[in-house]
Amino acid sequence: MTDTTKTASAPDTARRGLGDAIRTWWDGLSRPAQWGVGVPILLLLALLPLFPPPLLNTPSYNFGLVMAQVAMYALLAIGLNVVVGQAGLLDLGYVGFYAVGAYTVGLLTSPNSPWNQTDGGWLDPKWAWLACLPIAVAVTAVSGLILGSPTLRLRGDYLAIVTLGFGEIVRLLAENLTEITNGSLGLSGVAYPHVGESASKPEGVFSGGNSGDPDSVNLLDRASYGTYWYWFGMALVVVVLLVVGNLERSRVGRAWVAIREDEDAAEIMGVPTFKFKLWAFMIGAAVGGMSGAIYAGQVQFINPTGFNIINSMLFLCAVVIGGQGNKLGVIFGAFVIAYLPARLQSVKLVSDESTGYVLLAIDVAVFVALIVVWRLWAARLGVWPRRGVITGMVVTGVLALLLLGSVLLFRKGGAQSLGDLKYLYFGIALVVMMILRPQGLFPVRQKLLTYGRQVYQAVRRPAAAEPIGAGR
Repeated sequence: MTDTTKTASAPDTARRGLGDAIRTWWDGLSRPAQWGVGVPILLLLALLPLFPPPLLNTPSYNFGLVMAQVAMYALLAIGLNVVVGQAGLLDLGYVGFYAVGAYTVGLLTSPNSPWNQTDGGWLDPKWAWLACLPIAVAVTAVSGLILGSPTLRLRGDYLAIVTLGFGEIVRLLAENLTEITNGSLGLSGVAYPHVGESASKPEGVFSGGNSGDPDSVNLLDRASYGTYWYWFGMALVVVVLLVVGNLERSRVGRAWVAIREDEDAAEIMGVPTFKFKLWAFMIGAAVGGMSGAIYAGQVQFINPTGFNIINSMLFLCAVVIGGQGNKLGVIFGAFVIAYLPARLQSVKLVSDESTGYVLLAIDVAVFVALIVVWRLWAARLGVWPRRGVITGMVVTGVLALLLLGSVLLFRKGGAQSLGDLKYLYFGIALVVMMILRPQGLFPVRQKLLTYGRQVYQAVRRPAAAEPIGAGR
């Protein structure tokens, strides 16, 4: 007779991976303990621009500015995740809300705008941007209400097409209303926070003139203006996460999940689906407008080119790669979207023409070998090995085309930078994700939303092992 004294929870423990183990440990902590772990992690993240690790540093760009863009993209991803990941509404024109927030600040504070209120108007240049931030959030929320009221009765592809059209309409209006928006020339001199003005920083710490002192012992003097924008963006990300997290655990969040899973069933069970979809649309729009206001203040210049449909696809790509419905997952996706092109900008595909031919030969050999493996042993491979072979063929095939272009069009100083090919490898990443992990890198876990922590801690209390089966 075999030994049957194993506990019932052992097989489940064996199947769990590293991510599940971390999630189990985190969910088992009390709320104060989670803050005790999370605050030091936030402090370490805040120190990243001041002491950039060699492997993470971006040689071609100021690392503080790159991290500021990461924080801005994280806000966008969280807002879009409310719409797409939690409520299940496919929004392809989210860049329109981003543009509305940016142009709200620009129209009220730029000297090129006929609506400028900082030159004798009701806005003081010292605090104009801070006053415009809640205005931009309110205006974009209202624009979400105006767009959502007639269109959220549509579903699926029809809703996606309407939202796509909204994003393009906003961009075309910004380009053609030259008397108001200055057209393609854009609005310059947009206001920014005048905070921390001193003799060494007459324009404040958020000004582009604050390059920071990397040799200073004082961390505040060491920080450049990009780092200050990163810190401000991090603070807003934390606030938005708290708000969205509380909404997720409320009646609103439960309604969003029901709508995402089956809108017809939710309607039959008494959920006012249109009202809650409109809530999601307005909240997502408001967060997108907040990010647009940050962009306008940081760059101090806006024009229609920065709000094209490609950027909207990048925002959606961050949500899909990170994991729809997972707030921390979409933040990681935003980090990939914003950071990776900047990091690869200084990386050349090949350093010289002869090396390019060698790498091309190796890549073609690997591609042919994968085809042979697929033709001969595909039926005997498992699911994951088959997916790995397919992914390898896609990656090596695209890499062969890139290498061929690099050696045929080789320029002095190296081939094209990998940072310029971001749309290509993000597209490849989406193809690979759809094959291997369609739920995203960090998929959302279905769990109890009401009293979830209390129930989780109750069922996870350690219990004494008892025999099961025949040995019981």
